[in-house]
Amino acid sequence: MRLGPWVVMLVFAFGAAPARADDTPTQPYAEPAKANADKPGEAKAAKGHKKEAVQAQKPAAKPEPAKPATIKSTPIKSAAIKTEQTKADAGKSEAMPDALAGIPGDERLSVQAALLWAGDYTGSIGGEDPMLSAIKNYQKRSKGKVTGVLTAPERANLVAAARDHEQEFGWSVVADPATGVRIGLPTKLVPVARDAARGTRWSSAHGEVQVETFRIKTNDLAALFEQEKKEPKRQIESSALRGDTFSVSGMQGLKRFSVKAQLRDGEVRGFTMLYDQMMEGIVAPVTEAIASSFSPFPERSAPFAAPAKSVEYGTGLVVSALGDIVTDRKLTHGCQVIVAKGLGNAERIAEDPESGLALLRVYGARALSPLALPLGTAKRGDVTLVGMPDPKEQDGRRPLTEIKARLADGVAIELREPVPMAGFSGAAALDGNGKVVGMIEMRNAVLASAASAPPPVRLVPAPTIRAFLEARNVAPVSTQNTDAQAAIVRVICVRK
Repeated sequence: MRLGPWVVMLVFAFGAAPARADDTPTQPYAEPAKANADKPGEAKAAKGHKKEAVQAQKPAAKPEPAKPATIKSTPIKSAAIKTEQTKADAGKSEAMPDALAGIPGDERLSVQAALLWAGDYTGSIGGEDPMLSAIKNYQKRSKGKVTGVLTAPERANLVAAARDHEQEFGWSVVADPATGVRIGLPTKLVPVARDAARGTRWSSAHGEVQVETFRIKTNDLAALFEQEKKEPKRQIESSALRGDTFSVSGMQGLKRFSVKAQLRDGEVRGFTMLYDQMMEGIVAPVTEAIASSFSPFPERSAPFAAPAKSVEYGTGLVVSALGDIVTDRKLTHGCQVIVAKGLGNAERIAEDPESGLALLRVYGARALSPLALPLGTAKRGDVTLVGMPDPKEQDGRRPLTEIKARLADGVAIELREPVPMAGFSGAAALDGNGKVVGMIEMRNAVLASAASAPPPVRLVPAPTIRAFLEARNVAPVSTQNTDAQAAIVRVICVRK
């Protein structure tokens, strides 16, 4: 069944109808054993967010924040949780061969997305690389020779199928910067993306279909599992707690829901899906693909989703003593006010779509420590990403956070671990000696899926930044005479 006719019918059915009480997702998750104790802390954190937004001196009235949601999602009926790596396999993952080795970089994500959509990706089998298992499943299903290596015609068929699904549903496999999970999204069904209490929420215009990611610090998976089953308005049809994973599904009011989650290293990551029963004919083809694509602790990168936020946080690099700052161009789009925290309001002076850079300027700032930008190009190897994470990720820790990564061929940056990246747009990349090699840019979901895609996290090299600054009459610093971390600031964008 094609999506078009259904969408037309639904527009007439839902267009002017107000959302029912059942359409409102449940309240945000609380760590099970500490629900009451955490509430004051959460209220304090919320006040902190408001304070920073007020410092931004937004000229227009601040919109009422959306109610935090723990979307309790649709029952994906073939219910086994499919994760990329179990605890038993955790120690083996780095030794596994790359099942997609030899496939051009711009085609790898397309092949992965196609395998996930088709349901061939079922997780690790006997300690085998999950992608290798997916390739074998596809070859069996298509009655080809089961080798675990995709031929050029097989790749072409997979990518063609992925393009069909992308055109119909807007299918994209993305990483959520707020939680670190990887998930496939039918972006035409859920085009509205918003920041959520513990992750990111995607929904249709009137909330008939909702997908929400979450990340909770806890070691008590069983208590969280029981809490999910006791949420208001829920009638449980199936539930399972197995090892470090759980799933719950059934009815929530007049909607179907499903929750899936996994515990690792003191945190639970998961997603919830929720949809109207009358939408089942449209949603059914993608529910299994979403479940198959869900990877709470992914081994490989994907383009980042880019939820729209009224207040968005990122990172900037001070590059002159006069108050010039470079940052990710996308972070500065649509801002009524831009603030460099601790320095004051900033004006966007210039941008360059090709390099992904934006130049900001703060007037009257004093005692600045500009970043030194070397002349040479960066070499392959380990790098450290240093940035200002989203305030809700800080948990009272020092503002700067470091993420270990590796600079691969060209400008691609590979993360060592699947970690939340919210707030890291515009962060600095340092080599083993603490010298700046460039700025990071995060690619969003628009560039994902069946089409050729650039690296999800890429380096804007120091020489590129220098050329950008010199073309705008800003003299960059060449000598490493300051601590690079002293030049890193939080950038706050306030939108309507």
